[in-house]
Amino acid sequence: MNVTRHDPGPVTWVGIIAVTCLLLLLFQKILWLVVPFLLALVLYYLLSPLARRMVLAGFSNDFAAAALCGTFMLGLGLWLLLLYPWTLANADAWHSTFMRYLTGGYSLIDGLVKGMEHKFAFARGAHLSEHMGIRFAAMQNHFAEEYLGAALLALGAWLPSLLLIPVITYFLLKQGASFRKFLGVAVPNAYFEKTLYLTHAIDRTARSYFLGLVKLTLLDALLYSAGFRLLGISSPAMLGGIAAALGQIPYIGPLIGCLAALLVTGTDFPGQLELAYGVLGLFVAIRLLDDLLFMPVIVGKSLRLHPLLSLLMLLVGGAIAGIAGLMLILPMLGMTLLLGETLEIILTAPRLRARHAYARRLRARAAQNDLHTFS
Repeated sequence: MNVTRHDPGPVTWVGIIAVTCLLLLLFQKILWLVVPFLLALVLYYLLSPLARRMVLAGFSNDFAAAALCGTFMLGLGLWLLLLYPWTLANADAWHSTFMRYLTGGYSLIDGLVKGMEHKFAFARGAHLSEHMGIRFAAMQNHFAEEYLGAALLALGAWLPSLLLIPVITYFLLKQGASFRKFLGVAVPNAYFEKTLYLTHAIDRTARSYFLGLVKLTLLDALLYSAGFRLLGISSPAMLGGIAAALGQIPYIGPLIGCLAALLVTGTDFPGQLELAYGVLGLFVAIRLLDDLLFMPVIVGKSLRLHPLLSLLMLLVGGAIAGIAGLMLILPMLGMTLLLGETLEIILTAPRLRARHAYARRLRARAAQNDLHTFS
């Protein structure tokens, strides 16, 4: 559908930003539902091509949705059944391995801090290495009680919500077209074309954004894995996948991924600061490639947001809802932008308003003729 693009005016932009912030405040209260819904959207866009092929092959839409989501749930259930005993059997080994990497990473960071204290007087006055040593010793002594237990409780609290993902995906695959038809019937005929464009644009934008993020994550995982392998760091594929997945969380995600890589580097190669600088350089290089090349090409301009506005909204999203706000604010703003610009077109287009008013007069005249006929 070829539709001329419309740039919203300043009043519409104020409304778009205000509605986005209000929605984020609301979604912060129901994150247990918002996060599974967003993940279900990603799964829906991944499975919808397979569903269309099954429908073209002669299967019903209901059967295609049930078969795909049932297969996903079966695979997920088998994976969880196998994961649970394996996790119990290796919990102690993982704990000792994590503490070993934590100790190695601390030694590396402590070496960097002591080098700064040796060169700069302000660093010596801050006593950073001494404070870091005290905090690290406390974390070692109380890691299982304070950190591991809290992580397991958080995972247990989120597990029921995450089980909603295949259920939501099933209904999206089964009734997505019915919802669009229901929406079209409820809209007056004069505004039908613009409403149809709005639903098509939202679906296209969401598909481009979410699938683009999946492709970007896979590409980053390949680059990180290749870089870690060249540097000689252990488990490059697993570490690259973790870094790529965390990299999709704005700001804080790449920092956590880089810290994890530095922990592994400090353990595998103690005292070799040049490898630590190599890891830092790898993260900086991939971040620049993402921002300057991969993001515009792969994700494209699906959200059509100015870089300065994106930065400001990320800061607002982080202030409102923390990490969840950083992840939700841009797709929410993109959807609200499409809705706002379409409503502005509808409310300010004289031809559309005239068509709607004329249709109402025709319906009123037909009703009066019916009354005269029956009387």
